[in-house]
Amino acid sequence: MRQSQSGRPSSTRDELQHSIYVDRFRLAFHTHHGTAFQDWFVRLAGYAFGADFEEVRPYGPFGDLKCDGRRISTKSVFQCYAPDAMKEAELIAKVDEDFHGARGHWNADMAEWVFVHNDGRGLPPNAVRHIDGLRQVHAPVVIETWSEPELLKLTMDLEPAALQALFGPAASIAIVDRLVMADLVPIIEALQRQEPNAGDPPLTPPSLEKLEKNALSDESGLLLRIGRRKSSLVDIFFRKSPRPDLGERIAEAFRMRYAELKALDLPADKIFKHLQDYAGMNGEPKRQGAALAVLAYFFDSCDIFEDPLVSVEVS
Repeated sequence: MRQSQSGRPSSTRDELQHSIYVDRFRLAFHTHHGTAFQDWFVRLAGYAFGADFEEVRPYGPFGDLKCDGRRISTKSVFQCYAPDAMKEAELIAKVDEDFHGARGHWNADMAEWVFVHNDGRGLPPNAVRHIDGLRQVHAPVVIETWSEPELLKLTMDLEPAALQALFGPAASIAIVDRLVMADLVPIIEALQRQEPNAGDPPLTPPSLEKLEKNALSDESGLLLRIGRRKSSLVDIFFRKSPRPDLGERIAEAFRMRYAELKALDLPADKIFKHLQDYAGMNGEPKRQGAALAVLAYFFDSCDIFEDPLVSVEVS
């Protein structure tokens, strides 16, 4: 299983909330483009640095003076970049334009220049070499590039109130532990409206190595483990249901949704995030906890995600 890049949760935030906020950070990081990414970063930096951070907006003929925001105490100037399909030569030209423009405008007030981007593939090699060349020529000005690891750390060091302001409320382990049968009903009622294909093959239970086989992250694994704390309630609900096929029908709907996502060749964690949404893991924290219990139940009881192949010795 892959290791988490986000460190340990703070003493004021439990493991479930930590994993939910890591998940929401990654969704925001990878889906904001253009000025939306810049606006998102400015909000994040404002919560992270407080009054030490100043947003700089374009104004008049001078624009934003090649600065999307600055940290006063360190004389850091931030420039955001959220590419869609920029060629390497265009990127290098942008780096030059932004750095030299910021240096000319801010001069002695710029001790550090930070190029913030959300290209999950990383920067191309010639752009990396070009930035390293700028470091050597323009020392002692510090030049840094920030992307997912740096912004994730900045995010997960925030206080709970700031995380909630950025990403909304998140369920806690205590909320999951207080779930009762009635909390599951809205989730299951919503799921049973899905219409599975009656001709689908029967479902098979997964093996214990399922998380490792599918390379789900630590955060996804933890969500499932905590959901299992109340998945027995889901089992009781289906066994007491007047419709004996209800659990099977919902399981088939989950499998169909998984097959659709798998056909798109998405990474396992992205598929898992889509299945969270499918299960209704949104809204207020109690609803999130109930959906997590339902999702954990179906992860364990039907064939969403693959089981590892079992080798058979032939004598």
